[in-house]
Amino acid sequence: MANILDGIKLSKQIKQEIKEEVTEYVQKGHRPPHLSALLVGENGASVTYVDNKIKDCHAVGFRSSLVKLPETVTEEELLQEIKKLNEDDSLDGFIVQLPLPRHIDQEKIIMAIKPSKDVDGFHPENFGKMALEMEGFLPATPFGIMIMLERNHIPTQGKDVVVIGRSRIVGRPMSILMSRKGEPGDATVTLTHSRTKDLEEYTKKADIVITALGVPHFLKASMIKEGAVVVDVGITRVEDPTRERGFYLAGDVDYPEVFEKASWITPVPGGVGPMTRAMLLKNTMLAYTRKFL
Repeated sequence: MANILDGIKLSKQIKQEIKEEVTEYVQKGHRPPHLSALLVGENGASVTYVDNKIKDCHAVGFRSSLVKLPETVTEEELLQEIKKLNEDDSLDGFIVQLPLPRHIDQEKIIMAIKPSKDVDGFHPENFGKMALEMEGFLPATPFGIMIMLERNHIPTQGKDVVVIGRSRIVGRPMSILMSRKGEPGDATVTLTHSRTKDLEEYTKKADIVITALGVPHFLKASMIKEGAVVVDVGITRVEDPTRERGFYLAGDVDYPEVFEKASWITPVPGGVGPMTRAMLLKNTMLAYTRKFL
């Protein structure tokens, strides 16, 4: 039976640490850290996510601001807004909430963000620094998973790790971080994806399985070995008319089955998600404190 990797509890702890750090800086006469979000359109999930980020900022004593633009905004207008945020010295970091409307080139927008304010860690400069083991901003979800492993004292050195999914937001950075020198890290990593043949051959041998696929209940107990550590990044809304809300949130892992066989497991929701939000605050704090070094 598995131990729970509780993202809610750990993220609260991290937020408390950040709050104490902010209080110290403010007491010394510095302004509080400032995080901004740029939201295009009225995508329900994006609006909720940004609202939660604003609440998180207030909880730790950050200043937060929101730039809202209509769905019809042109790429040029959006780039102008990013330029303003890049040049605003009162701002430590900002995020452009994804996904963007189809008529906007997402790559061009990410490239326009100043790397020193890219607290999502998506800019190629930050991605490259991560790969070269240089100081930069780590993407929030992989960063959260690394902290989760570290704070729960889960050994990674010399372990076999299988990452399912190769997105540049989770899968690919996760494979880089787990293979870097140090703890957590120093693992032997296999990055698997939709073209991988006999996926089970890899997952059955893995000490740690990190899945970021977005396919509900994909990872079965038969696919892992006894005592494996299972980190579930997937979160999918599954329609269910028998439930009060008409749906439920499911991870990539067949949770009840895998729970009995794993040594550690993240629940969905309440596992990786809260850690992602906490790491956005941690990256903003890093951007802020670098100004005093």
